[in-house]
Amino acid sequence: MPKQSSYFLDTNILVYAFEQRESEKRNLARRLIDDSNPWETSWQVIQEFCSLALHRFKTPLPVPYLESLLDLLIIPHCTVFPDASIWRSTLRIQKETQYRFYDSLIVAAALQSGAPVLYTEDLQHGRKIADLEIRNPFVI
Repeated sequence: MPKQSSYFLDTNILVYAFEQRESEKRNLARRLIDDSNPWETSWQVIQEFCSLALHRFKTPLPVPYLESLLDLLIIPHCTVFPDASIWRSTLRIQKETQYRFYDSLIVAAALQSGAPVLYTEDLQHGRKIADLEIRNPFVI
C-alpha cells in the first residue's frame, strides 16, 4: 500500500534546490527537500545530482560540501536501490509510456518506493501510472 505521507523526488528538484541560477524554482525545491518532509529518492537521482553538481552547475559544489550534503540530507532519503525487478519494471514502463529509459527508471523507482506522488519537471504533469501521480511542482 502506498505511503500517503511521502513523495518521490526526481533529480531536477535537487538541482534547483542547490543550483544558483533558478531563484524562483529554488525556493519551492528547498521547501520540498526540507528535512521535516517525508520525501524519498533513489540511487539514480543521487548519482545524477552528484554529476551535475560537480560538472554542470554554474558554480560547481565543492566536494567537501557535496559530501556533507549527501551524508546529512540526501542519502537518508534514498530508499530505492538497483535490483533485477527494477530493470524489468523500467522496461515495462518504457514500453507502456514511450518515456526514455532513464525517465522510465525514475518512474519505476518512484513506484517501488510506494510514494503516491513523483515530483519532476521532466514528465507529463498530472499523468497517473499505476498508483503514482506525476506532478510538476513548478506548474502554477
